Amino acid sequence: MNKETLTKKYTNGTITIVWKPGVCIHSGICVRGLPQVFNTSLKPWINMQQASTEQLIAQVSQCPSGALSFYHNDEQDDLTIQVDAETKLEAVPNGPLLVYGNVLIKDAYGHETRKNKVTAFCRCGHSGNKPFCDGTHKKIGFKDGIEP
Repeated sequence: MNKETLTKKYTNGTITIVWKPGVCIHSGICVRGLPQVFNTSLKPWINMQQASTEQLIAQVSQCPSGALSFYHNDEQDDLTIQVDAETKLEAVPNGPLLVYGNVLIKDAYGHETRKNKVTAFCRCGHSGNKPFCDGTHKKIGFKDGIEP
């Protein structure tokens, strides 16, 4: 199994957090928000017993790439989340283009991928997972020239 398709699940009995490392853009929001839960120096790096279910849901919901998601264990293991909201695009300074909402992406070969909630698209041109951002912009020092 390669990094692009790898999926890991962590549960506290009430919810299950799903982590897709191939989607992660390493924004660090999870680590900064709940460092007692998300600790990259430990294995496993997610310790769900260190926060309440409500805190976990709030933190995972802030993930800009969708690499972290969750579902309630009493619901079907279905990660297709429909967002009923206006589509919004946001250029992250020196980072990806974030698209909020339901998106259908069709590649040059006609393959379609559905993304929901937040999708991070590469703007630096160096992602190993194009058209999606994989965090390479940080490694190469990408600067977009957009002044705040």
